[in-house]
Amino acid sequence: MTDDASVAGEPDTRALNDLLNDIYRGQERVTQAQIYRRAVAADLPADLLARIDSLPEGEYAVDEVSDLLGGSVG
Repeated sequence: MTDDASVAGEPDTRALNDLLNDIYRGQERVTQAQIYRRAVAADLPADLLARIDSLPEGEYAVDEVSDLLGGSVG
């Protein structure tokens, strides 16, 4: 097993963390729509896109959206 392998039964959150780090660079809050558009453009997995799409409309700080989506950025 390598350091970058995900643990069995847990999703690999690296793509989500990378996306959030990129989106929030220089931003305090970002809308759900902006996150979703960037996630689609980044070709994230369908299950993650569905989770992002199910977030209520509005603005989120990085720690809020990370907690809601299961990432580890904050």
